[in-house]
Amino acid sequence: MKKIIALSVFVFMLSCATNPFTGKKTLALIPNSQLFPTAFAQYDQFLTENKVETGTTRANMIKRVGERIAVAAERWLDANGKQGYLKDYKWEYNLVNDPTINAWCMPGGKIVFYTGILDVAENETAVAAIMGHEVAHALANHGQQRMSAGMVQQVGALGGNILIKDDKSRQAFNQYYGVGSTVLGILPFSRKHENESDKIGVYLMAIAGYNPDEAAELWKRMGAKSNGQAPPEFLSTHPANETRIKNLQAESALAKAEARKFGVTSFRPIKNF
Repeated sequence: MKKIIALSVFVFMLSCATNPFTGKKTLALIPNSQLFPTAFAQYDQFLTENKVETGTTRANMIKRVGERIAVAAERWLDANGKQGYLKDYKWEYNLVNDPTINAWCMPGGKIVFYTGILDVAENETAVAAIMGHEVAHALANHGQQRMSAGMVQQVGALGGNILIKDDKSRQAFNQYYGVGSTVLGILPFSRKHENESDKIGVYLMAIAGYNPDEAAELWKRMGAKSNGQAPPEFLSTHPANETRIKNLQAESALAKAEARKFGVTSFRPIKNF
């Protein structure tokens, strides 16, 4: 068992990657060369099974905003010595006719907006805030990290079951390990990713020419829409709305300063749909 643990630690150390946006080491047990093709195939399958809106004003807007955010990301990466970082990404932005208030991004840059979230967004600048957040998930390889964390969680469960010989103690371990590793490990890990994506996202939207102040306003509307129905923050995969709003308000000035480095001194006007 000691050899297995030592080997696992060694493998984890070798499987770390550096996030260019945070400068931090991140766990990458599944290489993007394997992850991206699987994600692309799943995305294509999803599109065949759902109502994709094409050619409309709002569908074209989603693509336009996505392309601007992707260009902003490439500009930032090139300026910070990370040329070629996006070579394996295949950006795609689709609007799906569904009342769900959500948007998501798969590893490698495959993005979906549901039409339901547009009612909360209300304007293109807010769409850019959402898009920046989703693009940031892809850029920071959060999908890869979540899958790696799940594998670590499974290794911990396996190790406990091997080490604990007594059936009663093993049952207790399995019961408490599942809850404990989720509440104290997986959920904080996910909230950290959401905070990272919020921060990176407002930088990207500002560099793309969208006013980052609107990101906090978007989350005020999200909070009003939820009517306080969200679970406590420590039991959620996402930060509380109040936390996000406070953080986004603090980051907005920094995002504007970063955008000025790229020649952006004014932003597109905010106009409701």
